[in-house]
Amino acid sequence: MTIQTTFKKASLFSASALALAVASASHAVDFEVGDTTASIYGYAKLDIIYDVDGKLGNSIAHDRLATSENGVRLDGTPTQEGHFNMHAYQSRIGFSTSTPLEGSTLETKIEGDFYGGGGSFRLRHAYGSWNNILAGQTWTNFYGFVAGTPTIDFTGPPGVGNQARQPQLRYTMNNFSVAIEDPDTLGGSEDTTSSTQSPGDIAKSSLPDVTARYTNTSGALKYSASAVLRQLEYDADAYPNAAVDDDSTTGYGVALEAALQASEALTLRAGVTHGDGIGGYMNVSPKGSPAYIDANGDMEAIESTGGTIGASLKAGPGAINASYNVATVDLDDTTYDDSENDTYATAYLNYIWSPADRISYGIETSWASRETKGGADGDAVRIQGMAMYSF
Repeated sequence: MTIQTTFKKASLFSASALALAVASASHAVDFEVGDTTASIYGYAKLDIIYDVDGKLGNSIAHDRLATSENGVRLDGTPTQEGHFNMHAYQSRIGFSTSTPLEGSTLETKIEGDFYGGGGSFRLRHAYGSWNNILAGQTWTNFYGFVAGTPTIDFTGPPGVGNQARQPQLRYTMNNFSVAIEDPDTLGGSEDTTSSTQSPGDIAKSSLPDVTARYTNTSGALKYSASAVLRQLEYDADAYPNAAVDDDSTTGYGVALEAALQASEALTLRAGVTHGDGIGGYMNVSPKGSPAYIDANGDMEAIESTGGTIGASLKAGPGAINASYNVATVDLDDTTYDDSENDTYATAYLNYIWSPADRISYGIETSWASRETKGGADGDAVRIQGMAMYSF
């Protein structure tokens, strides 16, 4: 097997959830109706979780490190330690079709899982694609699925582009894609409550976010470069007594990702994300709001920076995966008080293996930390196992 062939296979696992690749590659039912090929696919997954320190949620939620009642030590706060949990919320099911049509292929997908409130079913993907034009809800075009090292934790690594899904209209030509995307789903709403001069509901979105991405390979190296451009604004014209009227600013972000197949067994990955006003376009951002209103009534974008470094080493029927990931926001010159989060970090070490086709098991140890603008910090350790059966 050549390095290039090995790299193409390994790149399937660059998403933070190994399950993504397994589910997309296997189907319980494939059937044809006329010229259409339809598939039903999915998996059942059990997560077994032990939080050594405080409760971190069904997937790691860094903001739960903020309060003592969750049992996480924050600058010496007394703790409640040891919490066990099991759930199957990541289990998912999807339906896809492929139809030759007018010299191209019409593809559709509808997929969901059970990570809605209280384990309720939620929509993940719902889109159609034909003649290089995609319309619907799917992965944001800002993330290239190159830098993410596999994790069992569903949250995934902080600091990379957000590997979430949102409504969009996308055009793809070879290795380049450009899209207009919903400005509120990932980008977040401007924090107009950060100034006492303004009502809290005056943020608005008048333009879509614009994203662009280029992904390619060169020998054993795969790389991706992404960008997002945004219009952030608020308008208080409907509030005659407001001390401010309106203001706007431009938000932007860039993400660089790379994965190197260093040998038949070893894959190295790294990525960096940076921008002003990108909000949730950076995965696990300490501050989801892209901007705030300062004491003068001016809208100011919040600067965000994050990064990841990781490696996967084939071992036996699976692979050992390790990564360190950090996401930060610059709040030094903002009006936020010292209790506001400004840094999240997570380190993962796991072993994921497949004893048989469509069956995956894994065990993972993770460390998560949180730091505030004022310098207070806390951390916690989680041990997590999984069993996943795909169809």
